[in-house]
Amino acid sequence: QETNKSHAPAVVLALVPHLAAWCKTLMDGALQAAGTNAHAVGLEKLGQVGVLYQGLEILGGGAILTGLVFGAIAAFIIDREFLAAAAFAAAGAVLTFFGFMHGEAVGLAVTPTVAIAYAVVAVFFFALSRSADALAEAPIAGRHPAAAPAE
Repeated sequence: QETNKSHAPAVVLALVPHLAAWCKTLMDGALQAAGTNAHAVGLEKLGQVGVLYQGLEILGGGAILTGLVFGAIAAFIIDREFLAAAAFAAAGAVLTFFGFMHGEAVGLAVTPTVAIAYAVVAVFFFALSRSADALAEAPIAGRHPAAAPAE
């Protein structure tokens, strides 16, 4: 099966969490080979040299589910199916709240700020879906339907 060419950005976005997890794994391995770890070096020191370790940890946590949700949201945005995008964002909020996404372990409120961000995105897309429906039904002032060709 072939992916629609218009969905290429969604495929790329779905790969981002996997790249973040891979980068974190490489950094952990390099630091372990040096006999230390990121927390011993200090997350602030790593940040000063451009290594956003905690960001990679959050983005790469649960990369498989995160990639699926990112890709689905992006594909539905491309297709202008905002209600479906809202549903996937809401699912992302729930999965993130329980640590299945953006977390190193399953638990309650593992990354609450990220879960709240997903919820805000879900509300935004839900509102957008309602306004898109209203705009599609409302006639535009000054526009008249095109005349049908004569037979």
